[in-house]
Amino acid sequence: MIRKKGSFILCGAFLFVAWNAVLLLFLLGRPPPKKEEDWRVAGGRGGGDLAQEVIRLAEEVESQLETQKKLLKQIWSHWSQWESQKENGKRVIDSGKEGKQAQEFRNPQQLPQPPQKYLSLDQNKGKRVQDFMIAPIPNSNLGSNNKEQAVNRDKLASSITTTEDIIPILVIACDRVTVKRCLDKLIQYRPSADLYPIIVSQDCGHAETARVIESFGSQVTHIRQPDLSDIQMRPEHKKFQGYYKISRHYRWALSQVFNTFSYSSVVIVEDDLEVAPDFFEYFRALYPILRSDPTLWCVSAWNDNGREGLVNLGKPELLYRTDFFPGLGWMLLKELWAELEPKWPATFWDDWMRQPDQRKDRACIRPEVSRTLTFGRKGVSLGQFFDQYLRYIKLNTEFVPFTKLDLSYLLRERYNEMFEKEIYSAPLVNVEDLQKGGMLRGAGPFRVQYSSKDSFKVLARNLGVMEDLKSGVPRAGYRGVVSFMSRGRRIYLAPPSGWTNYDTSWS
Repeated sequence: MIRKKGSFILCGAFLFVAWNAVLLLFLLGRPPPKKEEDWRVAGGRGGGDLAQEVIRLAEEVESQLETQKKLLKQIWSHWSQWESQKENGKRVIDSGKEGKQAQEFRNPQQLPQPPQKYLSLDQNKGKRVQDFMIAPIPNSNLGSNNKEQAVNRDKLASSITTTEDIIPILVIACDRVTVKRCLDKLIQYRPSADLYPIIVSQDCGHAETARVIESFGSQVTHIRQPDLSDIQMRPEHKKFQGYYKISRHYRWALSQVFNTFSYSSVVIVEDDLEVAPDFFEYFRALYPILRSDPTLWCVSAWNDNGREGLVNLGKPELLYRTDFFPGLGWMLLKELWAELEPKWPATFWDDWMRQPDQRKDRACIRPEVSRTLTFGRKGVSLGQFFDQYLRYIKLNTEFVPFTKLDLSYLLRERYNEMFEKEIYSAPLVNVEDLQKGGMLRGAGPFRVQYSSKDSFKVLARNLGVMEDLKSGVPRAGYRGVVSFMSRGRRIYLAPPSGWTNYDTSWS
């Protein structure tokens, strides 16, 4: 484009000079009158004819000068635009040099190619899809020219890195030397150190863990919680000292990320989490969804019911909204931290996040198949849930090109409309039918209905999903519905149609 502009300007300047040269030659080539009679022949009137001819020539010159003035204005206008574009182009090139790794990440040609099945996803043209919320790849029928233009646009966009493009990873660490496993995977799968700086915030003052973190050198930024003192609390809460310190550490570390480092978002990972190959791709694709929808307040990499047999491992691209705060690898924005920091709790921060006063009817995004896996049985919870649930969570191993998928279906209005139709059009069955398996006809989905806290717990226990509720919200639930797989069929554990709100007394 810049070359075309430059050619146009040079052509205009050449025409301007050529025009003046022709005009000059024309005037110089006119034969001068030798006698007054010549003027009389030309005008039929003596001396007055000479004056009239001079006036006529002056008017012609004035007209030509006006034309040249307009031409000069056009040349000047295009010259200014050209200079501006040259300057912008220089900035793009400079930015591209500084963020070469960013270009390599954002350039579609550099991304791992999606499996063939992603290239043929059904566009839901009047056809029922077995699994709810399959994201189609947009523009799958583009011609080669349009595809080329799209690639060029992406290349240009990839060369410009702003503060909002950067998504830092905050690793919360204490006294586990196995933080090395967490950091190894983060660095292995990280597509760009510039776009995804890793900040390790360490509490506890554990020297051996500190040495492990420092062994990564410039690949990570190591910060240390300065306040290692015991926290004053009621005697009956002494056994929860660890939870109090974790909450204090979270507050300090998040304040560092947003207030000291001035980032606009962050993904929080604890030191006992291993990440999936598409962990960064997942959060990169969902960042604009989180920012554009005020009814969302986090994106989580975790599915509480993500055990083998309860998830469709053949559909790792499936994503859902959930009213339950999952944690365990989650993203939040600076605006949310500004809201939460002044009232941050002294302890049990994750359950506090699940209270209605904090959630405010906002949801999180969660995957069908988890993008994090916890390997830390050791911790302040003394292995609670680990042996029964967490050790069986399946970690996604297949790279999903989320940034190439249309994820706008996750926006609330569109999602809720699809959600209601999908859930309450599913045939209602009882748990005995599900357990026998052969009694059911069709591939599903099917709906199992609960009507009370006790019936939910009984059904959840029989179906193998987590039965506990926080502020009345079931784990992985949305609008009271828990979605999972059972014997290869999609099942919705759901309240009756017309559900309005959670009952906090169900906790």
